Amino acid sequence: MDFAFDARTEELRARLLAFMDEHVYPAEQVAHEQRARLFSPWENPPVVDELKEEARRQGLWNLFLPDAEYGAGLTNLQYAPLAEITGRSPQLAPTATNCAAPDTGNMEVLAQFGDERQRKQWLEPLLAGEIRSAFAMTEPDVASSDATNITTHIRREGDEYVITGRKWYISGAMHPDCTIFIVMGKTDPDGPDIRRQQSMVLVPRDTPGVTVKRAMQVFGYEDHYHGGHAEVVFDEARVPVSNLIGEEGGGFAIAQARLGPGRIHHCMRLIGMAERAIELMCRRAVSREAFGKALAQQGVVQNWIADARVAVEQLRLLVLKTAWMMDTVGNRGAHTEIQAIKIATPRTVVGILDRAIQLHGAGGVSQDFPLAELYAGARTLMLADGPDEVHQRSLARREIKKYL
Repeated sequence: MDFAFDARTEELRARLLAFMDEHVYPAEQVAHEQRARLFSPWENPPVVDELKEEARRQGLWNLFLPDAEYGAGLTNLQYAPLAEITGRSPQLAPTATNCAAPDTGNMEVLAQFGDERQRKQWLEPLLAGEIRSAFAMTEPDVASSDATNITTHIRREGDEYVITGRKWYISGAMHPDCTIFIVMGKTDPDGPDIRRQQSMVLVPRDTPGVTVKRAMQVFGYEDHYHGGHAEVVFDEARVPVSNLIGEEGGGFAIAQARLGPGRIHHCMRLIGMAERAIELMCRRAVSREAFGKALAQQGVVQNWIADARVAVEQLRLLVLKTAWMMDTVGNRGAHTEIQAIKIATPRTVVGILDRAIQLHGAGGVSQDFPLAELYAGARTLMLADGPDEVHQRSLARREIKKYL
């Protein structure tokens, strides 16, 4: 087996690593200071727009899209080490390179399932970084771990769809540039096939009947750079029938197609977060002394660092294998591997971040280091894109089925 990256991946890695060192890491503190002076906490600090311009100038833009017509034309295996690098600064780097969720998944949906008008109106400005978007699926009143539970109703009246329902944790919805929602609801709530009851429609944010009620916090964080997470109410919101994505009853299948790449992208970035945590652990360990010797000489600290390195190397190999399988046998063929990384990666990275926080003492939970915010993000990914237990249930069923 050849574990080497190909020439194009190596070249992009070198450019992206330099971009991180020269622009992104120095911008982290600048962005924090600028945000404190903004009129709205949801606006981009000016340095973010500067980073986006620089990334575009360097050709580090839309790296996630495998379709060369719209993006960089990279395979999952080529993109994996690049997403890992951006994961080291998850608040700035994905946005700077136009590779931030939920826009990435929404662009993939529009590229794969949207018609020509939808791609022209919404995909093109998303690709250009001119607007932001949100994906509205999760609901507060049902167990959204089972997507067939959603209750948002999409009924047809003549040439319009009328949407009624309540969503929450709708990522990106607080951002002032968020102009379009992809909304999943039921067009056939009594249909015999529970996976053909749902459809997806495009709903402009300024549609009458659409109310962004409040920002939802995540462990006390509002994820400003991410565009926040909102509770959104749709009260008889009307859109043209032409805003349907794909076909009626195709919403569940589109959601599954969207979530496959999203899950591996999250895992790629999580590995970058773990690498950042290991770096911070090592720097802290060699610079601090307790009980007469450096923390780096304490056996327990050495064990934490060694275990973290072993875990990251294991995760990276599993994620790269999954990326390779997605490229060669498709998302369906890589279903088991996608679920495996979705279970293993957040859980493992949360543990590494927890040790890093412990090593930093009070500083670890403060705003002076990125660890607390990284922890909140990693822990959330044990819920996002399907909670761990759902993936465990599905994966176990496939394993058991071999013996029945």
